[in-house]
Amino acid sequence: ALARSGAELPQAYWDNYYAAVEKYVADCGGVLHEKKYTEYSRVILALTAIGADPTDVAGYNLLTPLGDFDKTVWQGINGPVWALIALDSGDYPIPANAAAKTQATRQMYVDCILSRQRENGAWSLSGSGDADLTAMALTALAHYRQQEKVQTAVDRALDWLSAQQNGDGGFSAAGIATAESCAQVLGALCELKIEPTDSRFVKNGHTVLDALLSYQQRDGSFAHVQGGGSNQMATEQAMCA
Repeated sequence: ALARSGAELPQAYWDNYYAAVEKYVADCGGVLHEKKYTEYSRVILALTAIGADPTDVAGYNLLTPLGDFDKTVWQGINGPVWALIALDSGDYPIPANAAAKTQATRQMYVDCILSRQRENGAWSLSGSGDADLTAMALTALAHYRQQEKVQTAVDRALDWLSAQQNGDGGFSAAGIATAESCAQVLGALCELKIEPTDSRFVKNGHTVLDALLSYQQRDGSFAHVQGGGSNQMATEQAMCA
C-alpha cells in the first residue's frame, strides 16, 4: 500500500522489508504455507510493488507454487483469484512446477473463478454473495474480458454489486458497512476502467469513493466501521484502492 501510494520513504525502508522477507523465506526453506497459497500471492504482490524480484528470494522462486493448480485452489475461491492478481501484477509467466499433479495455466484459474460464480452473479466463500469477494474476483478477471464468457460474468457481477450498494454509496460485509468493502469495490472498478461516478454506482448522489472517504480520520488513517478508531487493515486497503 505504501509503495503504490507513492509515499516518500527512504530506500532503507524497502531494503529492510526485503531483508526480512529474504530471511523468512530462507528460514522456512521457501515454503510459506503448506495449504494456503495466498501466502505466496501476497508476498509476490508486495515484492512487485517495491520493485523486487519474486523469482529469486534467497534462491527461491516464489511464483513456482502458483504453478500447482490443485494446491492453489485448495483453500477456495481466494486461491485462484489472488494467484491471477499476483501473476498479472508483473505479467509473470507461470513457472513449470515439477511437483504439481496438475500444472496450472492462467486459463485454468480464469475458468475456476467463473465456475464458482453464484447464480445471482456474485462470488462468496459461503452464502449467496459477498461484496468484498465479488470485487476481488472482478479484479482478477479484469484483464481477461476479451473472452466473451468472462465479459458476461463481469456484467452479471456488476449488476449484483450495483444492487448491493448502500444508500450512502458504500458497501457492507456480513451486513456491516466497512471501509474495506468500499476499498475492494473501488479497486475493482478501477481495474475495469469504470468511473466511480458511473450511474450504476451512484446512490442518492453518493459514490463508493464518497463513502470510503467518510471513514477517514483526522490523522489521515481510516476506520474499519463508522465511528471507529484508526484501523491498519482499513487504511492499507484504502491506500491500495
